[in-house]
Amino acid sequence: MMGRPHWRTQGSGRQGMGMMRLSAAPIKVRAGLVSLRVVNVGALTHEVVVLPLPVGQAAGERPTGSDGKADEAGSLGEASRSCGAGAGNGITPSAIAWTTLPMQPGRYEMICNFPCHYAASMYTELDVTR
Repeated sequence: MMGRPHWRTQGSGRQGMGMMRLSAAPIKVRAGLVSLRVVNVGALTHEVVVLPLPVGQAAGERPTGSDGKADEAGSLGEASRSCGAGAGNGITPSAIAWTTLPMQPGRYEMICNFPCHYAASMYTELDVTR
């Protein structure tokens, strides 16, 4: 395990998806196997999907479809299983999830891709260095 970012998801559940965020510490890790531990401190179910960030694109600039979700093509994986690793049906409030992914140097965006969560600011950037 080269890096071990700790992710916190938060959402108020208010109409209009206000007060949502996804934060990370640290925001820079070394390339290799990276373990992500996600803690949902919000009132709604969330997930964290890991996507490469294209050159010239900032976090939060992905287009979303009519379903309120971003395209997950090219995803490295996700943490979305309450009290478990990998993909599932979401991380329930107060639960922890995790995943370990091989990551190459580059810029990545971590997003909650539940409908309208990405547009409500549930994203952050992770930089992977040599």
